Amino acid sequence: MPDKTLTDGTPATAVGAAPDTAPGASPRRWWILAVVAVAQLMVVLDATIVNIALPSAQRDLGFSDGNRQWIVTAYALAFASLLLLGGRIADLFGRRTAFLVGVVGFAAASALGGAAGGFGMLVTARALQGVFGALLAPAALSLLNTTFTDLRERARAFSVYGAIAGAGGAVGLLLGGLLTDALDWRWTLYVNVVIAVVAFAGGWILLGNHRDAAGSKLDVPGTVLVASGLFTLVYGFSNAETHAWGSPLTWGFLLAGGVLLAAFAWWQTRAAHPLMPLRILLDRDRAASFVTVLITGAGMFGVFLFLTYYLQLNLGFSPTRTGAAFLPMVGALMVTAQLGTIVLVPRLGPKTVLPLGFAVATAGMAWLTGIGTGSHYVSAVLPQLVVIGVGLGLVMPPAMQLATGNVAAEDAGVASATVNAMQQVGGSIGTALLNTLAASAATDYLTGHDATSPAVRAQATIESYTTAFWWSAGLFAAGAVIAFLLFRPGVPRQDTHAEPVVHM
Repeated sequence: MPDKTLTDGTPATAVGAAPDTAPGASPRRWWILAVVAVAQLMVVLDATIVNIALPSAQRDLGFSDGNRQWIVTAYALAFASLLLLGGRIADLFGRRTAFLVGVVGFAAASALGGAAGGFGMLVTARALQGVFGALLAPAALSLLNTTFTDLRERARAFSVYGAIAGAGGAVGLLLGGLLTDALDWRWTLYVNVVIAVVAFAGGWILLGNHRDAAGSKLDVPGTVLVASGLFTLVYGFSNAETHAWGSPLTWGFLLAGGVLLAAFAWWQTRAAHPLMPLRILLDRDRAASFVTVLITGAGMFGVFLFLTYYLQLNLGFSPTRTGAAFLPMVGALMVTAQLGTIVLVPRLGPKTVLPLGFAVATAGMAWLTGIGTGSHYVSAVLPQLVVIGVGLGLVMPPAMQLATGNVAAEDAGVASATVNAMQQVGGSIGTALLNTLAASAATDYLTGHDATSPAVRAQATIESYTTAFWWSAGLFAAGAVIAFLLFRPGVPRQDTHAEPVVHM
């Protein structure tokens, strides 16, 4: 068999094949993966688990429809705006410390939300969840990068992590439905305390606390610029759901966010200890992976949000049944996550595999636009979800692995934070864009039809859903083109000259 060629044209055998177990690898690395996966699941679940419980929480606490969005937005704003700071804190003060503090803080905020007696207390708790999630998520991802030094083992670890990141939203819908139906909406928050106990115990026993960037200092101006920039950007997109795109509350915040992020990028070229060293973005595959995660986050929203509406409002599914309806997609995603990261990307390279995954997801989303008021789940939803899961499994896990691969140990936290930030900002963009387009489609359909007719109104909702699905398909199609243009040809390259970075 001929030697595989690396991205720089060097035969893979020239730099040596990766051994089954890298020298100095932690014997506890697979247990560490389990702990990190549990913690990541807790963070990802909270992006969707509360959504199904919102109607019950609204009835219980008596807040208005206008305030309902802030239960979701408060978490997204805090999480997205503080991710880079959380990643740098993990690099400066130790990933074990950041991980454990993040777990405990997230659990405490969840308990506060579960005990909320009013709207203000619940929103505060959700914002605090976002704060501690921004500390926990990059620490968890960077722990994988520094624990698994062998290329093949790292691929397996990231296939698990990426599958959780990609499918956690659907699992959150299922768990949220089960807890709301069987117990109470408050248990969608209390359940995090149970998960946190497992994650904290495992982290306390298994993790060491090496500070790879201990000699650096925190970039305070950079922190202020990027936190305020990400906050205003996500806030602007959130406002697009309740205000017109032409409203100053929408475009004004979006413009301000862009200016602040541009100022942050300029400052990073001059800061003595930059919050996000620009060398992280100079690797072509890593930069392409960040863009890939952003697009995937935006497009996935069309699957979760609007299909949830369709299943519950049009097909009459219960919250539990709605969550279960997403499980085939989760299963397909997890299977192809293994196939993509362990088999296909090492043999074919990301330039082939990731555009292929986007193309498959595009086909699935386009197929999903065939739903109607009289459709059935088995024929009109199930096969389409499986196809979408197959496509996303070939995109999300490999992109996350490539985004953090071969990064210097002192930059692992901030690189991991950037991945999470891209996914969160992408989700915010998808929320605003698809909601606005869907609402416009429903309004346009009602114009010229009898808006008092239940059948007409039902068809208007179908028009809104299918419009969102078409735009999600367009996002995935654009992702296929962008991934093909940006990723290097050839298989990923591992820096065999770098010392193993294992501090467990």
